[in-house]
Amino acid sequence: MDNQNAGKLNRRGFLGLAAGASAMLVKPDLVRGTAANSALRLGLIGCGNRGRAVAGSMVTYNEARVVALADIFQDRLDSTKKYFDGIAGSKGYPEIAQMFRGPQAYEALLESKEIDAVVVASPDCFHPVHAEAAVDAGKHVYSEKPAGIDVAGAKRYQRLSELAQGRVSLAVGFQIRRAPPFVELVRRIHAGALGTLACAQGYYYAGALKLPAWPNATPVEQKLRNWYYYREMSGGILIDQGIHVIDIINWTLQAHPLRACGAGGRKIRSDEGNCWDHYSLTYVYPGDVHVTFSSTQFNKGWRDVCERFFGSKGVSEAHYSGALNIYGDEPWDANPGTPPAGQSSAAGSLADNLKDADPEKGKQFIESILTGKYLNEAAQGAETTLSAILGRMAAESGREITWEEMLRSDEELNPGIDLNQLA
Repeated sequence: MDNQNAGKLNRRGFLGLAAGASAMLVKPDLVRGTAANSALRLGLIGCGNRGRAVAGSMVTYNEARVVALADIFQDRLDSTKKYFDGIAGSKGYPEIAQMFRGPQAYEALLESKEIDAVVVASPDCFHPVHAEAAVDAGKHVYSEKPAGIDVAGAKRYQRLSELAQGRVSLAVGFQIRRAPPFVELVRRIHAGALGTLACAQGYYYAGALKLPAWPNATPVEQKLRNWYYYREMSGGILIDQGIHVIDIINWTLQAHPLRACGAGGRKIRSDEGNCWDHYSLTYVYPGDVHVTFSSTQFNKGWRDVCERFFGSKGVSEAHYSGALNIYGDEPWDANPGTPPAGQSSAAGSLADNLKDADPEKGKQFIESILTGKYLNEAAQGAETTLSAILGRMAAESGREITWEEMLRSDEELNPGIDLNQLA
């Protein structure tokens, strides 16, 4: 590696790291109970908050258990082991027997014959690498979104559709597609409840991320721990956050956008990263359906996430928390008595429309493995990721970008870190 590229690592290089993973093996029970033997065995790659939540939901609501962990940082391994050992104890399962630390921890985990499936919850920039390695290893994969942070990564992920087909389940973490109120809403729209669609609105308005400062960490460690702050690791707020709304729009319209224009910037955020804190976009979908989308990540004291579709027979409205309705010729209310968005919770109980999203998504993933009816969401996940990238490219370039132009892009975001320093 020359001096100019020293300290940098692209995704191709990530697979070829010379540094090995260190492993701590905890002696497993010699005799496992019947329940433990029948439970699906999960490995977790990336022991941050989201990985713990996804895998935790799977083992809480299904006959599954986490048996192996992989992460760069020992403190995350230790706290995550403690969490899952507690769940295992309540179900009569053994404690976690395998822990792998270091730049190649994910490869060491994937070599284990004690694992049936893996949850990929590493930083966004590594999702294509880790999901691909898991499929190559013959493991079933639940990969957190996005399917990459640039066009090259999303295309790489898209190719996993062919590699996984008929071999393993590959699910992507767009769990809102399994939230019962959203499922019913989209079913009704597809059945014609809104008539001819003219336009739509989506937004994801959120507060600033408040991550620990890690004052004693090296620059590499600090950047990896707080990767959400960096465009070259998270893709920015459209790719990591707003992508959920973009996925719902794609799902409802049964298409990806044809072109986009927009604007945005970084005016309020003061963290050490480089992600923009707001975007305002217009997407054009087939049928000349125009969709406005906006996103923030700096608000104080208020947040909301919503999609609205406007048609010849009515209007739909769907919030993460609160109203989820159709108004017009075929009215429908998923949560009767819930106050409209913007009203105080004192006016009534706000419905959590996503409360069953993670459990249902995890249940479907595990059932697909047990029944042999394997999921293959790689193409869908890549399409939604590319839709978000299209919006980012349009806003950052200040001009309209078409889907075809976006696909021709050779942009490849480099995380700019040398993981060997953390071996």
